[in-house]
Amino acid sequence: MLNNMTDCEEAEGGPNSQGDGNPKESSPFINSSAASDAEKSQQYDGKNMALFEEEMDTSPMVSSLLSSLANYSNLPTGSKEHEEAENNEEGARPSKKPVKVPQLGTLMGVYLPCIQNIFGVILFLRMTWMVGIGGVLGSFIIVFMCCSTTMLTAISMSAIATNGVVPAGGSYYMISRSLGPEFGGAVGICFYLGTTFAGAMYILGCIEILLIYIVPQAAIFKIEGLEGAEAEAALLNNMRVYGTIVLSFMSLVVFVGVKYVNKLALVFLACVILSILAVYAGVIKTALDPPVFPVCLLGNRTILSKGYDICAKVIEIDNDTVTTKLWRTFCDSDSINATCDDYFNTNNVTEIQGIPGVTSGILAENLFGNYLEKGMFLEKRGLASDADPDSPPAGSNRYVLADITSFFTLLVGIYFPSVTGIMAGSNRSGDLRDAQKSIPIGTIAAITTTSIVYMSSVVLFGACIEGVVLRDKFGEGVNGNLVIGTLAWPSPWVIVFGSFFSTCGAGLQSLTGAPRLLQAISRDGIIPFLRVFGHGKDNGEPTWALLLTASICEIGIIIASLDAVAPILSMFFLMCYMFVNLACALQTLLRTPNWRPRFKFYHWALSFLGMSLCLSLMFICSWYYAIVAMGIATCIYKYIEFCGAEKEWGDGIRGISLSAARFALMRLEEGPPHTKNWRPQIMVLVSVDAEQNVEQPRLLSLTNQLKAGKGLTIVGTSVQGTFLDNYVESQRADQSLRKLMETEKVKGFSQVVISSNLRDGTSHLVQVGGLGGLKHNTVMVCWPKNWKQPEYHQHFRNFIEVVRETTVASMALLVPKNIHSYPSNGERFTEGHIDVWWIVHDGGMLMLLPFLLRQHKVWRKCKMRIFTVAQMDDNSIQMKKDLIIFLYHLRIDAEVEVVEMHDSDVSAYTYEKTLVMEQRSQILKQMHLTKNEREREIQSITDSSRGSIRRKNPPGLRSQQSVEEASVAEKPEDEVQLIHSKNAASPTSPTSPAAPADKGQTANAEAGKDLFNMKPNQTDLRRMHTAMRLNEVITKKSKEAKLVLLNMPGPPKNRVGDENYMEFLEVLTEGLNRVLLVRGGGREVITIYS
Repeated sequence: MLNNMTDCEEAEGGPNSQGDGNPKESSPFINSSAASDAEKSQQYDGKNMALFEEEMDTSPMVSSLLSSLANYSNLPTGSKEHEEAENNEEGARPSKKPVKVPQLGTLMGVYLPCIQNIFGVILFLRMTWMVGIGGVLGSFIIVFMCCSTTMLTAISMSAIATNGVVPAGGSYYMISRSLGPEFGGAVGICFYLGTTFAGAMYILGCIEILLIYIVPQAAIFKIEGLEGAEAEAALLNNMRVYGTIVLSFMSLVVFVGVKYVNKLALVFLACVILSILAVYAGVIKTALDPPVFPVCLLGNRTILSKGYDICAKVIEIDNDTVTTKLWRTFCDSDSINATCDDYFNTNNVTEIQGIPGVTSGILAENLFGNYLEKGMFLEKRGLASDADPDSPPAGSNRYVLADITSFFTLLVGIYFPSVTGIMAGSNRSGDLRDAQKSIPIGTIAAITTTSIVYMSSVVLFGACIEGVVLRDKFGEGVNGNLVIGTLAWPSPWVIVFGSFFSTCGAGLQSLTGAPRLLQAISRDGIIPFLRVFGHGKDNGEPTWALLLTASICEIGIIIASLDAVAPILSMFFLMCYMFVNLACALQTLLRTPNWRPRFKFYHWALSFLGMSLCLSLMFICSWYYAIVAMGIATCIYKYIEFCGAEKEWGDGIRGISLSAARFALMRLEEGPPHTKNWRPQIMVLVSVDAEQNVEQPRLLSLTNQLKAGKGLTIVGTSVQGTFLDNYVESQRADQSLRKLMETEKVKGFSQVVISSNLRDGTSHLVQVGGLGGLKHNTVMVCWPKNWKQPEYHQHFRNFIEVVRETTVASMALLVPKNIHSYPSNGERFTEGHIDVWWIVHDGGMLMLLPFLLRQHKVWRKCKMRIFTVAQMDDNSIQMKKDLIIFLYHLRIDAEVEVVEMHDSDVSAYTYEKTLVMEQRSQILKQMHLTKNEREREIQSITDSSRGSIRRKNPPGLRSQQSVEEASVAEKPEDEVQLIHSKNAASPTSPTSPAAPADKGQTANAEAGKDLFNMKPNQTDLRRMHTAMRLNEVITKKSKEAKLVLLNMPGPPKNRVGDENYMEFLEVLTEGLNRVLLVRGGGREVITIYS
């Protein structure tokens, strides 16, 4: 409810708008006034609140909370007072008028507006025709379906409307706050389009009444003498011209001032009610004294009333047979011997009563439908007709013909707009004294009233009016009268003028409401390109929105046919109602804690039934219009999702996501994934600098290329410190991660932990990342840069601990080396190779990773090569054949090469390199001197070592050694102290006597020089030999490869050899540009089976 109350000002662009079109949230629950400390102390003195005074900014006293609630006002959209409040804040108006408290009750605020909006043009112009075409039974089913749909929707709407304060904005506000900005925006636009096309429909109905029933001679395009398509085109052109004129006039009235529309609303409502009462009065009169409305039939065909003066072929005048106008219509002359139409000759003329009355029993004849093809004759059932099927077709200007092909679904589409308008009460929620009480009662009462009227009208029309008259859409067989008008009492003109003014009023109401709805959507800021329509005149009138509404309305006017426009707006209204029902059903099923409606007579099953009815009616009316409407809504939904403003309205869709996520996570817990479903779910470990910016952004580029947006990605980092002191830094780091993930298009989650040291923080990330069954199975960590330098000494130790932890946790490990040289997502390799060096089997990770990389456009054109190593006793030819077959079954295209590595002696260079590596480790462990003395001693030992290697090795191999060894001399006091032997004594301070220091220096120097007499460890020697041999082969084969994937050897179990391990890996990858070291997770990740 808190969100519901705070968002009203956001929707209206109230006092909290900052002028940039991005409304800000405000809440009556939070005391946001900036008070000084002195004021606060005075405020809470003597109120027994000293214990809570430090939290008063965020947690106000109950008294201030209740005061804010009592003074809260939900102003109607675009109200003048609200606009003045906004202008007053900007300094435009120094004075502010007091806002009037809404005073409308249920009758005036909800019931009558709903009645006025529901009753409309369809009742007067198409209801009788629908009964004649569909029959009483078919029409009753249509009316019952449509009225049931709106009743169920009203129940759902009442539940939503009573679940907290509903500010002005009505249905759009309810849907958007219940289903989120995406659904809210999509449905809001659909509702807006429906209201706009409703305006076009009302205007077309108004013009139809004017040109056909009131002043036919006003037609610009004359219809007299035209037949078929020409007459239809002339009528539609008249509708277009006059419709455009009326639309322009109505738009001008709305622009000048909506107050005139509101003042005339009661007049228009009175016209509607009087017209309906006149119809009921006419029905009663038919039971007592049926009116005389003769209809002339030739055979069983209805004749145009303008084609005869007397319903007879000939008449007797003074014993002389005289032909009538009807004779002249069907024959070529006045003569009694003239040549006449065959059908005219063979059939008699009959005159029947158009309105036989409610007691005549005509209901039985009208009970079933009589659907017609376009151009068919209107024929009376049960009347004899003698027609020759071979005779040429008769002139169409003699009979009443069907103007369109009719079928059941067409009738549904045309009729449904006559039950829309149920949102009129909720749209006025800002004007209601008690919206939570008035909206349910008023809306349901209005739907009940209108449903009774519609259902009774269907039965009464079928019981009172002859079938051929009912099917006569434009009253051409009853002297051009409005058919429903022929039934009315005391005069048909009551209905004609009543319906004319009611359609005018409904058109004005649509042109008034639609721009305000668009303005509310625009001011919410969820659809960026609509923001311009949120602006208006100084008094809040939505000028730009009115201009767009009139333009869209003109599209409906150009269509010109009332029967073609009605299904269009039916689609948009049905979609809106469908989502109202969906919102109620979701909130009920999800049992959201905030879902506490005061209206208790709802159930999720009713809402679901209403939603199903709406969806069914959409496709019943017109399946292609339904698809177009859904397409429009989907496009708007996706646009808001990708480009719209981020809004958090506590919507039900979030609840669905949470429920679905919980269900999926529970399912994932049931067991580990099958090998066929295994994919790398990556935890990317990154480091951040002092400003909390990511130091290795290319790690995320590689992740994106490897994942292509699929599976789980967690980007994690750790911040050193305590949670209380460093929470702000962690939030900044999290924002930095999210921003980089968005830039690199990595779909996943960010995670930041705060720990007393970075080693523990990284360990926590590896352990607790993910949730339930959605956990990472692969860790990606960058190769520690400059690991030989003293200041980065701890970095490589942390790195090796990560390797050990992933091994224990049975996770795969990816270590990209030289990450800065990896391609960004925007780069493309037009050629090149991805080389896989498959030395040991690790579950297939080395095969799977290149395949995944090649799915991305960066690596798509690179070819894959697989190298494997054969020992002396291996059959290299057979190995190659087996590997080709294996790759074939894996459905992986790659070149295969088997590299033979023969046994060879350890080279002198390898021997010396291993020796120097071990000496360096031992030196740093045994030395125990002050800082300056250590530096001098290390330098002397290093010089001796360098001289020894110079004597034993050729000049070409010295450069790499010197770089590696030089770093030993730079180890500061702290680093040496970290790795010294546990049995060594603590270092002497600079203030200590010099004699003990000199003694210790002499002893350590002797021990250091003895190191050059030692022999290297045989295990280290073999490992160094393997690393150098492999590096030699890899460099030879893959020097030009775009990427080299290589098995990563495991770390030593004894931590004493950590530095040696790093040296082995360095030697193994020396001279290669991009290397991805891969370590499997101890399970098969690729299979040959389907």
